[in-house]
Parts: sequence; structure tokens; C-alpha cells
Amino acid sequence: MKHLRTVEDVMTHAVISVDRRTAFKDIVEELRMWNISALPVLAQDGQVAGVVSEADLLLKTQGTDTTHDTAAEQLTTRPAVTVTKDATIPTAARLMARRHLKRLPVVDDDGRLVGVVSRGDLLKVFLRPDEDIGAEIRELIMYQLPPQVPAERHVHVHGPVEVHVHVADGIAYLNGSLPDPAMEDIVVRAASTVPGVVDVKADFTAPVSA
Repeated sequence: MKHLRTVEDVMTHAVISVDRRTAFKDIVEELRMWNISALPVLAQDGQVAGVVSEADLLLKTQGTDTTHDTAAEQLTTRPAVTVTKDATIPTAARLMARRHLKRLPVVDDDGRLVGVVSRGDLLKVFLRPDEDIGAEIRELIMYQLPPQVPAERHVHVHGPVEVHVHVADGIAYLNGSLPDPAMEDIVVRAASTVPGVVDVKADFTAPVSA
């Protein structure tokens, strides 16, 4: 599995959308047909003008019998909450959680719709094999620490100093020895940024002085 870092890596490229003139009943049909809860509403230039959701439709039906002549532009929630395709997965997850959203339209630098990302898409990162996660952690630690001589399963730094990495069920277990206690924070923070890591557990010992 490739490294999953940005929204573009996990988003759905084939997007169902409507324009501002789409009728109420047609919107309902699109939601039902594709089994989704919201649709991006596009302006003429392809930019996301807003989003129309099931909640917007239900609100319109309360106390009115004019839904037959209601179009998307009268139902749209504005401004649309979107995310750029190069946003990181944690950034999108925080935005989705903060705004209580199930799906986010994904836009390019010009604000045009290029995809959609769901909660399920963001969770794909946790399907990475433990072996892939461990390999990326080792590579990242080698980059973060001072000059070192790499070994197949661990990283040596300044002679006896070493970092061993083992990943099980997404949990990264780090142990070994470090010459400076401050290095532990660097190593743990580096490991925690690797996509697919659920938690990091570290148990380092200081090297014995000669």
C-alpha cells in the first residue's frame, strides 16, 4: 500500500454533484440513488458554491408545499466547507470532526471540485500493514536523528546508541538506548506522524558511561 498522507491519496475522484438549478425532487432522487447524505452544488465555473444536505431538504418541507418549484440554490448551505486536495489527512479529520460532517468536497487551488472525502476514506490509512508502517518509521527516524550507520532492523547512532522498532496492530513499540534523553521526544514525535500509527510506546535506556 502506498503512503497515504494527503486527502488526494484517499478521496473518491468520481463525484456526484448538482448545479444551482437542480430541482428539489431531482436532488432527493440523487441522494437516494447514490445512498449519500449531501451533494456539492456547483457554480457555472465548476467552483463549489455550497452543499445541499438531507437536513436542508427536510427543513424546507416543514410548513410549506412549494418544494416542487424549489431549486438547489435556494437550499444550499453557504459557504461550503471544503478541503484542498493537498491537505493532510489529520487536517481533514479535524475539520470533519469540528464541523460534525460525514463528507467533505475536495477542491483544487482554484476552488473547483476534484473529489470528495468521507470519514471512511480517512480511516483507510489505518489499514496499512504493520510491516510497511515499521519500515517508514525506521526511515523517518534515520532522517531525524544525527548522522548514523543504518542496520537492517535498527538504527545506530554514535556507536552504541540504537533504536529498535516493532509495530503490532498499528502500535509502534520503540526501545533501545539514546545518548541524550531529549532525543526520545524527537523519536516518538517522528514515529507518531507516520500514517497508520495508532499509538507509540517508548522504552529507552541511557547508554552505560565508560
